Amino acid sequence: MPELPEVEAVRAGLARHLTGRRVERVEVLDARPLRRQVGGAQAFAEELTGRTVTAAVRRGKRMWLPLDDGRALSAHLGMSGQLLVRGTAPAEADDVPAAGDAHGADGGASRADAERHLADADAPAVDLTATRAPSLVRDLSQRPRHLRVRLRLSTLAGDPGDAVLLDLVDQRMLGGLHLTDLVPTDDGAPGGEGSPEPLLPADATGLARDLLDTDLDRAAVLARIRSSRRAVKTILMDQGVVSGVGNIYADEGLWAARLHGLRPGAEVGPRVAARLLAETASVMERALAVGGTSFDALYVDADGAPGYFARSLAVYGRAGQPCRRCGALLRREVIAARSHTSCPRCQTRPRLRRR
Repeated sequence: MPELPEVEAVRAGLARHLTGRRVERVEVLDARPLRRQVGGAQAFAEELTGRTVTAAVRRGKRMWLPLDDGRALSAHLGMSGQLLVRGTAPAEADDVPAAGDAHGADGGASRADAERHLADADAPAVDLTATRAPSLVRDLSQRPRHLRVRLRLSTLAGDPGDAVLLDLVDQRMLGGLHLTDLVPTDDGAPGGEGSPEPLLPADATGLARDLLDTDLDRAAVLARIRSSRRAVKTILMDQGVVSGVGNIYADEGLWAARLHGLRPGAEVGPRVAARLLAETASVMERALAVGGTSFDALYVDADGAPGYFARSLAVYGRAGQPCRRCGALLRREVIAARSHTSCPRCQTRPRLRRR
């Protein structure tokens, strides 16, 4: 499931392409992604038509588009949801980071690596999404497979054509859209990245601030971690404690902090807990700088471009491979029904107490 860096990459694209545009028509090809909409597909179309998008905002993995009537279009990408924009002027694509730059000196693949692999007919079939240059959605079919909802928006000066579209494409049907009221934040600070307004969706009031939010109360987060007997990985992924962290960045942050995910929060010292938050934030910032982590064509931004961080992952998805720090073979286990990959040497597994 997309985590904070991937959702932020989408949000930034939506802000760039959609702010100031009016929704002129709503097409609902499949009503299932609107299952949370009061009144169903008809109410969704009627209430959204004519509204103007004023911003694109994100808190953790949650994203919403504030509208000129004081409400918002809330979006959840689920496992395979994509919000794709067509018909606007394309952003300038950055060069793919070279090995040793954004990928680090830990064996990250460069564009040259990808081109050599693709030219080799006998090379093993592996996913190279994370090393390919962006493939803009403007080159794709106007009626993509798994298209569920389409919004037709007003054009602005500089648009290359006479139609601007926002498509919800979702293969597994776990994402969705719905209109929601905006309510004041409890602390009076901005609701999330992308807007200074102290507002957030009414159904997101229980969502904590994320590690890249300058208004996050880190002392309160540390106190909650250290007052719990739950596994520290479980706490880190609790969206009511700190939002935006899923399985990928939890594993990466724990590895960077040299902390095993099974260790109870109450047994983590204050400096180690602070280091965990700092390292997890750092890895998400590095991932965001290259568009997030894309494992396949389902994980793309609003322009249809993948992120490049997959080749920089230290532990996630690398069970059985050498630790990039000490060389020990990484191990995979299950914590609270979620996989956890760690280094047996760098991340000492705690001895669990018998009940």
